[in-house]
Amino acid sequence: MITRTIMIFPEFENIDVINNIRKKYDPLADLVLPHITLVFPFDSELTNEELYMYLKECLNGIQPFKVELEGFSKQENKYGNGLLLNVVQGLDAIKSIHDKLYEGKLRKFDAGNDYVPHMTVGNVSSSELLGKAFEDVNKCHDKFSTLVKKISVEMIGEHEESIIIIEHELS
Repeated sequence: MITRTIMIFPEFENIDVINNIRKKYDPLADLVLPHITLVFPFDSELTNEELYMYLKECLNGIQPFKVELEGFSKQENKYGNGLLLNVVQGLDAIKSIHDKLYEGKLRKFDAGNDYVPHMTVGNVSSSELLGKAFEDVNKCHDKFSTLVKKISVEMIGEHEESIIIIEHELS
């Protein structure tokens, strides 16, 4: 079984700001580029070709769309103490893609959690560290804007590294 994830890898002009925050607070910073997760890690027997065809079918007719991220929030749950960069534009488009991808062949992987599009920029070991990290990043008032032109599928390698295996251009 292969563990894969479906994501948007936004290309911001000021991506270095995000990378610097992630270097401080995100243990995955060196393993995966800044991203917005559409389908969370799943283990499936689907071949990459079958997954590509499914992606193509689900994304048919979806045009490139603008996203903007700005401001931070924090989230404490079973996945850890997350520091999140908020999506403020493109929310509906991202939610719609997320929902479509989880409707068919990937339905059994939907954990049923409320999906709020965001970019994780940190995951720290305690609530106290999360509070300090949150205070620190709130000094950043940058906006991050781009046009999303493709949806990617990554495979998670044996050392937790991200290996891009499919890129679907929106048209």
